[in-house]
Amino acid sequence: MSKPKPHVSDEKKEVVKQLSKLIAEYPIIGLVDMENLPSPQLQKMKQSLRGKVVISMAKKRLIHLALTGSSKGMTDFAARSRGMPALIFTKENPFKLYKLLSANKSPAPAKAGQIAPIDVIVPAGKTNFAPGPIIGELGQLGIKAGIEDGKVAIKADKLLVKEGEVFTQKAADTLTRLGILPMEVGLNVVAVFENGTIFDRKVLDIDEKVYLTNLVQMHTEAMNLAVKIGYASKDTITVLLSKAHRDATALADSKDILTSDNIKKLLAKADAQAHALKNKAHID
Repeated sequence: MSKPKPHVSDEKKEVVKQLSKLIAEYPIIGLVDMENLPSPQLQKMKQSLRGKVVISMAKKRLIHLALTGSSKGMTDFAARSRGMPALIFTKENPFKLYKLLSANKSPAPAKAGQIAPIDVIVPAGKTNFAPGPIIGELGQLGIKAGIEDGKVAIKADKLLVKEGEVFTQKAADTLTRLGILPMEVGLNVVAVFENGTIFDRKVLDIDEKVYLTNLVQMHTEAMNLAVKIGYASKDTITVLLSKAHRDATALADSKDILTSDNIKKLLAKADAQAHALKNKAHID
C-alpha cells in the first residue's frame, strides 16, 4: 500500500506559483542569506532598494521547489542555498547587483554559533592590550603573540575561522576584543544566476581599483611583448614605425650610409675627420 502524498496547503502552492512567475520574468536571480539580519535593517534595505530589485522571502523548501521546477535549469543553483535564504530579482547585471547589495551592508561583530561568511584572518601587528592573560588566551586559539614596546603584538597572520565554519564563543569574543568585525548586517549574496551561468560570491566580489590597475598592467605588458617581437597591430604600429626609424637611422649612421635624413650629419662628420687628419699630418 503506497504512502499518501503529504498535503500541501493552497497558501504554499500560491507562494511557489508567485516565485515561479518571478523566476520566469527576471533574467537575473540572486540567492541571498538573510540569517541574523535584524528586521529594522531589512525594512530599511527594502526601502532603499525599491525600484531596483524585488526581494522575495519564503521557506527554504518552497524556494527550492520553485527553483528546481524552473525550465531554466536551476537545480545546481538551488543546492547552494544556506541559512535563511531569499531570492532577489532584478534586470541589473550580476556584478551591479552584488555591488548594490554590498553598498547597503554594515560591519558587525561575530557571535557564537554564527557561520563565517569569509575566511577570518587575525593580522599580524601591535594591539592595544597591555601584557597579561590575553597572551595565553590568544595562544589557546593558535595565535602567536609577544610583547613589543609594552603592548601585546601578534607575530604572524592567523586564519582563525574558515569560510563556512561556525564561530565558537572564544573565537567570537577574541575577534570582538581585537576590533575585528567579520560579519556584515545586510543581504549576504550566496550566488547569482544568469542565462544558465552561476556566479559565485567570490567571482562577484571585485575591487574595481585593483581590477583597473591589473588591466593597465596587462595592457603595458602586452604592448611591451608585441613591440619586442615586432607584432604589428593598430595599437603597436606607431611605436613599431618609430622604433624601425630609430634603428634604421642608427644603422645608417654607424655604417656611413647616405640618406636624406643624415646627409648633413655625415658631411659634418667627414669634415671633422678631415680637419683632424689635416692637423695630425701638419698639412697647411
